[in-house]
Amino acid sequence: MLRILRGWVDRFFGHEEAVLLAVLLAGSLILVITMGAVLAPAISALIIAFLLQGVADRLQRWGLPRVLAVAITTLLLMTAMVVSFVYLIPVLWQQTAKLVGELPRMLTSVQHWLLLLPEKYPALISTGQIEKIMAALGEELGSMGQVVLSFSVSNLPMLAGLVVYLILVPILVFFFLKDSELIKSWLSGFLPSHRPMLRQIWHEMDDQVANYVRGKAIEIVVVGVVSYVAFLVLGLKYALLLGLMVGLSVIVPYIGAAVVTIPVMVVGLFQWGWGGEFYWLFIVYCVIQALDGNVLVPLLFSETVNLHPVAIILAVLMFGGLWGFWGVFFAIPLATLVKAVLNAWPSPTPDRSPADVVESDKGE
Repeated sequence: MLRILRGWVDRFFGHEEAVLLAVLLAGSLILVITMGAVLAPAISALIIAFLLQGVADRLQRWGLPRVLAVAITTLLLMTAMVVSFVYLIPVLWQQTAKLVGELPRMLTSVQHWLLLLPEKYPALISTGQIEKIMAALGEELGSMGQVVLSFSVSNLPMLAGLVVYLILVPILVFFFLKDSELIKSWLSGFLPSHRPMLRQIWHEMDDQVANYVRGKAIEIVVVGVVSYVAFLVLGLKYALLLGLMVGLSVIVPYIGAAVVTIPVMVVGLFQWGWGGEFYWLFIVYCVIQALDGNVLVPLLFSETVNLHPVAIILAVLMFGGLWGFWGVFFAIPLATLVKAVLNAWPSPTPDRSPADVVESDKGE
């Protein structure tokens, strides 16, 4: 058994770069898992700097000095953050609280509709089953309402954390953008000078991940804004909240659009009923989803991610479970990284199989 294990290690870890890459991946994973909460501002700033790198480079190509280009980019980031925390978040909170306040009325309407089912289909469902379902829904909605509406002094630590993000993240983004080449040179100094496998992975990931992340950020903004304007024109309640949900739904492929359809249609149904306004909402929503999938996505993503749908869904579940929102956002790039590592990993030499190792050990 030991000889077989030794042969397996020799096949896959017989190269210096393979060992180095395994150590780097394991160390990064352990660092994020153990100190992810502490390093959250730095990680967020690094991600935002990666997203804004193209803006700073574009300003620099227009003739601005690097420091001035980075300063303007950081100022735009700070403006967006201030507007979000001063305007968007309070409005979103108010709409969420109002929606939760209307849930009991919606639950009553659903209960009246469900109580008609035993009369129409007595062989399939009984009144007792309906009562159990409604009781369970009432408990879930009650606990949800308490969580949303209990914004009190206990939330002050969260507010303090938001203030820290408002101050610390822009500072870190500025230095990450300004000294990006210096940081990369410093990190590469710890790596061996001859690193063809690492270079192959870097070149394979650089353009693809950059296109995906920046394109996905633009897609979120465009789909969210268009949905908000459409809902506002139609007169749909909670337009900002629902528009934000539709924009964020594009993060999760295949699942997000289907899941967010439920609250949009439910709010429209309880607001208008089965009328012309509801049908217009359904048509407009389907048009937005169709334009996103058939027009916007091909324009934004210059290279498609060649991953099987099962691999994408598993990546979303795994990385989302580990790192929450950012794990879901970067699920596809991380899955692409895993694929690039597997493609670039030194392939076992045919003359060094486990059987050959066993035979060589016998000869010794």
